[in-house]
Amino acid sequence: MGKRYTFYLRLALLFSDFILITLAVFITLFLMKYLHPGFRFSKRHYIELFAFIASWLIASLVMQLYSRDTMEKIERLLRQTIKTALLQAVIYVAWMFLAKDKTVLKFLLICYSMLVLFFGMSRFFVTYLSEQFLRRTFLKKNIAIVGYNEMGKKLADFFSASRSDYILKSFFDEEVSELVVNAKGEIISPIAQCIEYAAENNIEEVYSTILPGNRQVVQELIEVAEQKCIRLRFVPDLSQQVNEQYQVDYLGEFPVITLHKEPLEDISNRLKKRVMDIVFSFLVTVLLLSWLIPVIGLLIKLESKGPVFFIQNRNGRKNKVFRIMKFRTMKVTESDEEFVQVTKDDPRITKVGRFLRKTSLDEMPQFLNVLRGDMSVIGPRPHAIKMNETFMDSVQSYMARHFIKPGITGWAQVNGCRGETTSPQHMQTRIKHDLWYMENWSLMLDVRIFFLTIIIILRGDDNAY
Repeated sequence: MGKRYTFYLRLALLFSDFILITLAVFITLFLMKYLHPGFRFSKRHYIELFAFIASWLIASLVMQLYSRDTMEKIERLLRQTIKTALLQAVIYVAWMFLAKDKTVLKFLLICYSMLVLFFGMSRFFVTYLSEQFLRRTFLKKNIAIVGYNEMGKKLADFFSASRSDYILKSFFDEEVSELVVNAKGEIISPIAQCIEYAAENNIEEVYSTILPGNRQVVQELIEVAEQKCIRLRFVPDLSQQVNEQYQVDYLGEFPVITLHKEPLEDISNRLKKRVMDIVFSFLVTVLLLSWLIPVIGLLIKLESKGPVFFIQNRNGRKNKVFRIMKFRTMKVTESDEEFVQVTKDDPRITKVGRFLRKTSLDEMPQFLNVLRGDMSVIGPRPHAIKMNETFMDSVQSYMARHFIKPGITGWAQVNGCRGETTSPQHMQTRIKHDLWYMENWSLMLDVRIFFLTIIIILRGDDNAY
């Protein structure tokens, strides 16, 4: 994120957390009058409020909750918020026991119930703001790349695909003598013009894939860049040694290279994800599906003949087949056994079905698949078996997405890869996002994707049809 935006976000978050904590304590003290016989609000409770806020500040300093590094990634902010809350609880409980306050456990139970609600809303709002600000170009950093080679192209793909804070303005290469615009719209200029261009076009950083010792012209760039206050960074090409996508582990004393990093290969990580899936899906089933299924089922039945649920075989983890559940959104036809992708304004979609698809309510029964263990709440979307057969040979690493459980929503979906897939190139983009998720999984990344999914549903998705 931009430095100025991060600074203001830190201040706003610190101030809002102070307000929310104060509000939670006062609500708790008010409720304690009714839940604890003989409880009376007095001046000493202001001391408790001070102690609660002070313990939060101490915990936040230890966990660096409001530091710039924490604010750089939403997942890190979510993770540090949880750690800060746990540490603050320990500090506050210790202080309350020293003060010999017998109501400490009841107080904490009520107060933290309030804070879970308040902080959940607060972090959801921060996620929304971050997504909105990342769309604004004035917050992004202008960069240029020296070297129109394989590493330079990979670097450009990284900057364009990672939803980062960068805007690539131009390439510079020693093989061209004048400005060139290729078929992709990429601007390639002579390397000698690099620093002058950077100074005139507000380029903050220049990334060179050509190392200083390899070319005299790069050594000259270093000298001129420092004079113009342009940051020049170097990206070495290590592809001759170990490709960047590979993971190096050790089997005893033997180094072993694997094609993908897989955090979910660790059984403790899989256990964490499974516990989160079960708890969340159970709550959704009890609180929502218990009444949503009868209501939506009745609407589906009233509009068209056929079953309430659409059930289809899909490939899951390790390519095992499972039966996915969705609310039926299309008319029942004789050709239902034949797979045909849904297109925009598809005549097969019913009126109720169009609403269900637009709001993603048609996916809700899949929480039952999660409870059964076939799916996860967050993960790569499971494709129809016919689609797998179509793309598995033409799209690189297509089947690698089946190393983990499929999900109701995923990283590809919150990055715009939803709806009809019209070409292998379109599918390749979706697969890249799925593999990135698999290689960078964390619980907080799952929370971030969940928040982004809600934001997209509320905002409306043009690809939801």
